[in-house]
Amino acid sequence: MGFESSNGTASPKLLKFLIYGRTGWIGGLLGKLCQSQGIDFTYGSGRLENRPSLEADLVAVNPTHVFNAAGVTGRPNVDWCESHKVETIRTNVVGTLTLADVCREKGLVLINYATGCIFEYDSSHPLGSGIGFKEEDTPNFIGSFYSKTKAMVEDLLRNYENVCTLRVRMPISSDLANPRNFITKITRYEKVVNIPNSMTILDELLPISIEMAKRNLTGIYNFTNPGVVSHNEILEMYRDYIDPGFTWKNFTLEEQAKVIVAPRSNNELDTAKLKQEFPELLSIKESLIKYVFKPNQKTAAA
Repeated sequence: MGFESSNGTASPKLLKFLIYGRTGWIGGLLGKLCQSQGIDFTYGSGRLENRPSLEADLVAVNPTHVFNAAGVTGRPNVDWCESHKVETIRTNVVGTLTLADVCREKGLVLINYATGCIFEYDSSHPLGSGIGFKEEDTPNFIGSFYSKTKAMVEDLLRNYENVCTLRVRMPISSDLANPRNFITKITRYEKVVNIPNSMTILDELLPISIEMAKRNLTGIYNFTNPGVVSHNEILEMYRDYIDPGFTWKNFTLEEQAKVIVAPRSNNELDTAKLKQEFPELLSIKESLIKYVFKPNQKTAAA
């Protein structure tokens, strides 16, 4: 689905992006991508929940497209949201809706980086079946307050025809020193579970999100690489490509539950819709090797 934007141009010289989330991981990477592609961009200075400040940004910048990479995920992890519920609602629900509404008034497409952690394997989508959750499926995971707010706002955003919602999951990049990187996280954990999941390789998918803006695509997209990969499969690649002496220990979901406050989402997302728009999209394991492990390879051969 596309949106008749008030600025229907795809030439880099005529594009101007307004990006929210300057201090965040995805927001920072977006700025670097715009620089490398010669796209004019500005980081928003307004607070998402403060409508007048957003309106002022739009007047000052006069963008062709708006990107929302701001939001509360919690530090060090989503457990933070369990004890900071009002702050989580203020940004993830009130803020995101306010930005979508302001953009709609101005006839602007909003690319909204959301989450796919609003589903969990069930009897209709069993683990290992290859049956993924589709864009139109109703979220079935509200185990964490973070996921609950994200499912809530996604449902409301369906009514905004100017919004492109990208369901990101367990994001990974080639920057293995970044503490937000899923690979970096699990290499530092004392123990890890071992469950196949859909994941997002940012090095491949963030440039695609810029292309989606150029095409004025809207609606919901499962924004992950096709297929699933397990924690152990990633750590085996890490050992083979990066650190031959690396070892790790597994534990069960039941054991994990004792050391976390809120349950975590595990699922497979169906990527047929994204793949139809971008046929060149690599499977998760191919993308991991091409964009993450080959560029960082330290071993002689893998």
